[in-house]
Amino acid sequence: MCMSSSLIFNEVERRIITIREVKVIMDCDVAALYGVETKHVNQAVKNNPEKFPDGYIVSPDQGELSELRSKF
Repeated sequence: MCMSSSLIFNEVERRIITIREVKVIMDCDVAALYGVETKHVNQAVKNNPEKFPDGYIVSPDQGELSELRSKF
């Protein structure tokens, strides 16, 4: 099944959230978009740090995690 580019864009766009005024996509959402488990996304990032520029990875603090959980 082939998705149109507008459908793909909409799927990505709806997963974008803002943390510290930075637009991000959670690791679980990246995994869902690629059809893999979250642990595989995190392992790829860990094993290939040179492929991810500074500031690419944003880790939410406890307060931000609590807020995200309350929204979802």
